[in-house]
Order: sequence, then C-alpha cells, then structure tokens
Amino acid sequence: MKKVLIPALALAAASVAVPAAAQSYRGDNNWQSINQRQHTLDRRIDQGIRSGQLNRREASNIRAQFNGLVRLENQYRRGGLTRWERTDLDRRFDSLSAQIRYERRDRQRARW
Repeated sequence: MKKVLIPALALAAASVAVPAAAQSYRGDNNWQSINQRQHTLDRRIDQGIRSGQLNRREASNIRAQFNGLVRLENQYRRGGLTRWERTDLDRRFDSLSAQIRYERRDRQRARW
C-alpha cells in the first residue's frame, strides 16, 4: 500500500506546485494578464515622469524597452501564445518592473 500511496502523493503535490510556480508573483498574489501588466507598467512610467523620479534619459530608455516588449508580444500572438512565450514575456515584464522600481528609487532628480 505504501508503494502506491507515496508516488501518488508526490504526483499530486507536483501537479499543484508546478502551475503555482509558473504564475508570476505580483506582490498581492494575484495573477495579472499581459494587458494588465502593460497598463500597470505604463502607468508607473508616467507616474515616475510626473513625479520627477525618472529623468528624461531613464524614462526614454524604459519607454523604449516597454515598446519593444509590446512589439514582441504582438509577434508572439500572431501564431498563438505558447506557454514558453508567456513565460518569456512574464520574465521580461518582471525585469522591466524591477528596473522601473530601481530607477524611481535611485533618488536621481530629473535633469530637464
């Protein structure tokens, strides 16, 4: 009985853990669609510009990366978004989000 029960429990645990690990963490434990993430990042960039937390160079660089991600997503969606492509986009959005957070908190004043 133990020989059957242990592998069954391991399989059940793995089937629950894998989808949870594939989801991106958003701070509030809620998964966000790609469109929601784009909107959130766009808003954060705009807020950083308005508040002066992002200078012109930082904002331009971040905006170019953001636009590149939007183009990449459109390219991926042409053939249907695969799991790998979704994971790639999530990783890239996470990286851009971290860069926005860093640039907004580096206490560099806007140099217009």
